[in-house]
Amino acid sequence: MMAPVKPNALPWLTLSALVLAADQASKAWVLRSLPEYTPVPVIEGFWNWYRTYNTGAAFSLLADAGGWQKWLFASLALTISALMTWMLARTRRNDYRQALPLALIIGGALGNVIDRFVHGHVVDFIQWHLGQHYWPAFNVADSAVVAGAVGLALFGLLGKPESESGPARD
Repeated sequence: MMAPVKPNALPWLTLSALVLAADQASKAWVLRSLPEYTPVPVIEGFWNWYRTYNTGAAFSLLADAGGWQKWLFASLALTISALMTWMLARTRRNDYRQALPLALIIGGALGNVIDRFVHGHVVDFIQWHLGQHYWPAFNVADSAVVAGAVGLALFGLLGKPESESGPARD
C-alpha cells in the first residue's frame, strides 16, 4: 500500500517563472531602448529610468572586487534558490504566507543569476530619488527578492493563525 501523496507548494514555482519572465523581458527592453547612464524621467523629481550595471550585490557590495564576486553571488543565489525550492516542496500548497515569499525570492534570484552569466553583471534601471538623494538603481528581480524577504519576515513575526498551526502545546 502506498502512502497518500501530500500536496506541496511546488506549483508556486509558476509565480517564480512569471517573475523571471517579467524581469528578463524588462531588462531586454532596457538594453534595447534606454541610453546608458542617462536619466529618463518617469515622475519628475522622484523616479527615473536609468540604465546602469552592477557587478556586485545589493548596494553594489563588492562591485569592484575584480570578477570573482560573479561566481560567489551566482553560487549563493543558486544555493538559496535550491534550498527555497526544497522548502516549497515541504510547504502546504495553500500556505501562501510561506509559499508566496519563497516563490518571489526564487524568481528574483534566478533573474539576476541569468544576468551575471549572460552579461557579466546585473542590469539595473529603476532609479528613485528625492531631490539630490538617490536610492541605488534596481530592477524587477531585486524588487521580487525584497518583497519576498519582507513577506518572510512579516509572516514569521506575525506567526501562523492557531487554526493552521494546531493547538498550543505546553
